Amino acid sequence: MSHKSLKLLEGAILLSDAHYSFKHKELLDFLKAIRSQKIQTPQLILMGDMFDLLFGGITKTVERNQDAVDLINTLSDNIEIVYLEGNHDFNLASIFPGVKVFSIKQQPIACEYKGDAVALAHGDFNGPLAYRLDTFFIRNPVILKVLSFVNRVGRQFILNALDAKLARKDDCQKMQTFETYVKRHLSKEDVKPYTLFIEGHHHQDLSFDIEGCEYVNLPAFACGLGYVSFGDAGLERLSFVKEQV
Repeated sequence: MSHKSLKLLEGAILLSDAHYSFKHKELLDFLKAIRSQKIQTPQLILMGDMFDLLFGGITKTVERNQDAVDLINTLSDNIEIVYLEGNHDFNLASIFPGVKVFSIKQQPIACEYKGDAVALAHGDFNGPLAYRLDTFFIRNPVILKVLSFVNRVGRQFILNALDAKLARKDDCQKMQTFETYVKRHLSKEDVKPYTLFIEGHHHQDLSFDIEGCEYVNLPAFACGLGYVSFGDAGLERLSFVKEQV
């Protein structure tokens, strides 16, 4: 469990799994709507996988996402932005100097909203051993430098291969046994301290009870432009329309 803590503000927006890329450009429009104050929030919480490929240490992934990266940095001068790293976007602290960045090792984050204990996580913090080993090695700065060099001398063949793979991916696939999966993925000890446990990663847009804790899996912004906000009555589900830009 994370020793970090965060106070959630009324009106805070939680946005997950935008997968910004040549395939999904909507994140930039959403950020522009916040800049123009057509969408207003005191706190923007990015729940991971906001970009399809964004890795600190691999310059090309920053360059190809520069418009959205710059806009997040601009917005962080005026509102609090929190970024939970995902499996598509990590080692981000140097890319977003004004943003509160939480690595996978710091997740879930223990938060508080109007007296209630809330946990936030991208959704892959306690995956299988093989997955955890993979996330450990791929985030190693030395390994990333080697991969960056190989990709550069190989005329971007690594990123091109990843682009091709991600282009074939169905971002909106539903898991028929998702609730069963989550109840194996999260133990009683994981959820016991919290009233509300919020994750992204799985793209399911579902909620249910686990041992007296409300579990919420956020909608993937890449699928239907859905997101949530903390209001008077708790979480409110919202949908972005491009006319707000």
